[in-house]
Amino acid sequence: MGLIQHKREAYWFYRFLSLGYDRWVNPLFWTAAMREKALDAARLDAPGLEVLDAGAGTGFTTEGIVGRVDAARVTMLDQSPHQLARARRKPVLAACRKLLGDAERLPFEDGSFDRYVSAGSIEYWPDPQRGIAEAHRVLREGGTGIVIGPLQPANPVLRRLSSTWMLFPPESDYRAWFERAGFEDVEVHTLAPDWYRGRSAYGVAVSGVKRGTARTVPDTVLAVEDRAAPMTLGERVRFAGRFVLGSAAGFAFVPIGAVLALRARLARR
Repeated sequence: MGLIQHKREAYWFYRFLSLGYDRWVNPLFWTAAMREKALDAARLDAPGLEVLDAGAGTGFTTEGIVGRVDAARVTMLDQSPHQLARARRKPVLAACRKLLGDAERLPFEDGSFDRYVSAGSIEYWPDPQRGIAEAHRVLREGGTGIVIGPLQPANPVLRRLSSTWMLFPPESDYRAWFERAGFEDVEVHTLAPDWYRGRSAYGVAVSGVKRGTARTVPDTVLAVEDRAAPMTLGERVRFAGRFVLGSAAGFAFVPIGAVLALRARLARR
């Protein structure tokens, strides 16, 4: 597991990242064009659909959803109050329901939604299989779920750095998680910002359809992390170490990746 791939560490990572998320992160790594391509696969084809945006953050993906679905039928869920506070400042999202919650332990009844969307959240899930099984559980029969996330970098330096930071799985893992959760008609759509010139795919939007109403049991042995649980002294030390080292790896990933990409482009000339 990556050092920030824990609920408490991710919470504090976004406590600081939320300050510049919309201004600096989205324009580079999760652009409007990428969002629209991903949401095309979510089958948001009727304004009356009930939609859950899990790990909604500041609401950048939700802004794309409410362009296709009635905002009053969209639920935003995130474990970060700091991210949701940013979302509450956006008039276009005023009618959306906003809840603090855990993507691996969704606070909804079975079959509550027609569509499930999660963008840029799976990287921080300690147990991705459980999170995707939860997506399947809360969907109605015939509903579509889509998860957008990064892929394992081809460059060995970036691969090592990314795995230290958080979850960067291969495409095959995404497909396997969806199929084990019970999704059918699983499709994988590659995504990348305009500036990306890597040899491998940058990220994916993976979609699947729920057919049948049987509840899925996640294929996992991990206990669900409780961010609010009290910590022992040893746990505090481990948390501090993971947070500092994981944050450093995350902030180093971008400039190192930019340098390696530039070097590769110059070598091809």
